[in-house]
Amino acid sequence: MNVGVIGVGVISAQYFAQFPSLPGLTLVAVADIDEARAAEVAAAQGVRALGVDALLAAPDIDVVLNLTIPAVHVDVSMRALRAGKHVFTEKPLGLTPQEAAPMLQLARSSGLRVGSAPDTVLGTGVQTARALLDSGAVGDPVAASVQWASPGHELWHPHPQFYYQPGGGPLFDMAPYYLSTLITLFGPVVRVSGVTRRSSRERTVATGPEATAAVPVQVDTHVSAILEHRDGVTSTVTVSFEVWASRTPLFEVYGTSGTIAVPDPNWFAEPVEVWTTATGDWAGVEVSAGYPDAGRGVGLADMARAIETDRPHRASGDLAFHVLEIMDAVLLSAGRHQVVHLVSTVERPEPVPKGSSPATW
Repeated sequence: MNVGVIGVGVISAQYFAQFPSLPGLTLVAVADIDEARAAEVAAAQGVRALGVDALLAAPDIDVVLNLTIPAVHVDVSMRALRAGKHVFTEKPLGLTPQEAAPMLQLARSSGLRVGSAPDTVLGTGVQTARALLDSGAVGDPVAASVQWASPGHELWHPHPQFYYQPGGGPLFDMAPYYLSTLITLFGPVVRVSGVTRRSSRERTVATGPEATAAVPVQVDTHVSAILEHRDGVTSTVTVSFEVWASRTPLFEVYGTSGTIAVPDPNWFAEPVEVWTTATGDWAGVEVSAGYPDAGRGVGLADMARAIETDRPHRASGDLAFHVLEIMDAVLLSAGRHQVVHLVSTVERPEPVPKGSSPATW
């Protein structure tokens, strides 16, 4: 399947590094509103640099990898679908469920696929944790706790402004990793309660050509939520750009006979640990599931294989839409001081067996 990339910002480097090892995919062209940057990247990758319109019209491109900023994810993806191309987009799927829903409707009516990051959940880390949970190693799941925190992306990103605009912040930028994992582990969410906070701290760019430039903050920077899953598990989630240091565990699953330390879903292959009443101690867990040596873009390769074999793909638009509705519900709940009931639902994606490849599943 031939791939055209729209958007060659910082995250694109991780995708380009992985392309040579992604089965079933061939990078053929790139585009960006910064044409000089697109030309530079195209030369480095040995592919064509095109304008956005030209890339969308190119007959040899089957799927568009949308790496633009969140504010235009839906616009670019809709244009690609109208051009008859499948889409795999960076997270979030859109800024609101109302914005994103027509995109999925268009894809279904056109016989096209929409996939979305994060695809980190397909790596050996999260998939091994899921296999351990499904095996009953910690009994019946009761709850999960997630806390991701940092002082803010302006400390490392050379152009961090969009992280503090709608579609950014800790909720829309980081929560998709953890929410996608929670759904992968426990299934869909039915009710959400949220609280949010925005501090008065002034932020400035710390590195790169814009160093010392002010970063206006238009989003809440500390978000906490309680999620009730359809099957009864409760998850507590906190994501923050306000925490300078913390000793709180990142991601834990609590069962009736033990605890799973889930690896960071921001990565593909960190180790899993488990504590059980039978052992009374923490122990490492051998890899038992997931795509080995996975990196950004494995979800696109998984989608390409699913199209070839006429099966559902795992990092799906439907999953990303459910994540988007959860995040939207957190903000609605915080604003209304009410519990919000979700409308959408999605089934847990098919697990990734140990040692499998997107080329063969």
